[in-house]
Amino acid sequence: MPWYVFAAFLGLIAGLVLSYALYRYIASKRMADSSSMAERIVEEARKEAEALKKEARVQVQDELFAQKKEQESEFKRQEQELQDQKKNLKRRESRLDEKSERLEEKLDKATQKESEVLEFEKQLLKLEKQLDERQTELDHLMVEEERKLQEVSGLTMEEAKSQLLSEIESRTRHEAAKMVRTIEMEAKETAVRKSREVLAQAIQRYAGDFATEQTVTAVTLPSEDMKGRIIGREGRNIRALEAATGVDLIIDDTPETVVLSAFSPLRREVAKLSLERLITDGRIHPARIEDIVNKVEQEMEVKLKEIGEQATFDVGVHGIHPEIIRLIGMLQYRTSFSQNVLKHSLEVAFLCGVMAAELGLNEKEAKRAGLLHDIGKAVDHEIEGPHAVIGADLAKKHGEGKDIVHAIQAHHEDVPPQTILANLVQAADSLSGARPGARRELLENYVKRLEDLENIACDFAGVSKAYAIQAGREIRVMVDSERVGDEKTFMLCKDIANKIENNMTYPGQIRVTVIRERRAVGYAK
Repeated sequence: MPWYVFAAFLGLIAGLVLSYALYRYIASKRMADSSSMAERIVEEARKEAEALKKEARVQVQDELFAQKKEQESEFKRQEQELQDQKKNLKRRESRLDEKSERLEEKLDKATQKESEVLEFEKQLLKLEKQLDERQTELDHLMVEEERKLQEVSGLTMEEAKSQLLSEIESRTRHEAAKMVRTIEMEAKETAVRKSREVLAQAIQRYAGDFATEQTVTAVTLPSEDMKGRIIGREGRNIRALEAATGVDLIIDDTPETVVLSAFSPLRREVAKLSLERLITDGRIHPARIEDIVNKVEQEMEVKLKEIGEQATFDVGVHGIHPEIIRLIGMLQYRTSFSQNVLKHSLEVAFLCGVMAAELGLNEKEAKRAGLLHDIGKAVDHEIEGPHAVIGADLAKKHGEGKDIVHAIQAHHEDVPPQTILANLVQAADSLSGARPGARRELLENYVKRLEDLENIACDFAGVSKAYAIQAGREIRVMVDSERVGDEKTFMLCKDIANKIENNMTYPGQIRVTVIRERRAVGYAK
């Protein structure tokens, strides 16, 4: 074996011995450190336990001290309360003593007054006897005086009484007329001023356009030859179109024009659109006419809903039933006194909203009632009855509130208005229909209304002449000054106004002016 191998083997053995010795040293060292650390931990734990015991003792002592102090303070408080109660009892005793003394004094005074009252009653009995004796004497004197007055005047007691009552009645009527006139003038000044302010605000903040409607619609033709195609062989096309639309077609000498005549603007609109489509299409025969009219009617249903939705959007009301929205759209093709009903309803809605805002009321509710107030006119040609009642039934059927239904029903006095909202709708409706240019009426109706107005005024006793002026907005009544006095003039004015309200139908209001004058005529010669 070579020497270097032997040397390496020896070195290996020596390294293993040294490693084992080093391991034993480190292990013994670690065990010594662990034991010392354990002793140190035990000592620290012992010290900490002692500290906790001391702290617990101190805490218990503090709590005992605090409880003792609290009990002492509670005892002092109870002692103080007992002292206060004793003081209160002493004060009450002193007050009771004072009250008993006062009661004794009052009892003495009451006894004294009782004796005085008894004495006073004795005196009153004496006076009553004296009064009875004097009353008997007066009765005898009055009977004697009445007998003498009857002999002197020649009137019995009943006649004199009736004459006196008639004089008192005439004086009372005169004074009552004066009082009524004064009160009404003051109320009118206040009411007129306030109403003018509200109406002026409403009119100033809303300005609506107006358009007159006719009962005919003209359709322009591309050429004269188209008239023959519209008439058709033996007039079958024109008859089919009239039967499908319910509109009369008037084909005369007017160049390149066909006139559609019908009372219903909705029918005229359907007929116009159908005829325009037939002219554009060029195929005009009964089957095609019926097909086109059906399509236009379906499109008109959609258009009616769009018009109604646009109206509710413009006014700013929501949650209206779809059927009511459709009826609102139908108002676009309905007129009243040549006034478009939808435009009138929008105008009334805006006026109601403005006046409600001025008065501090619910603006949206007022607009809703104004928009729906004439909804009955959409179907009044199909259902019998006043359009206000029909509209109220429709609104109630489709879920509108009680106030809205009542406002619709009362806007033409079919029922008396019982809410401020109903009065607002009534005022806005009259204002919309009465403004210049809003409505037209036939000359015959206009003249008849003026004649009726003058005849009503002339029916009253004491009226000499009556003139309707300002297009029937005012009537001036001349009275006989010998038969009608100043105070009776005022009452006559009221009676004429009431009779006009009860017997006539008119837009807006009519001013009644009664004139009484006394003329003195002399001649210088």
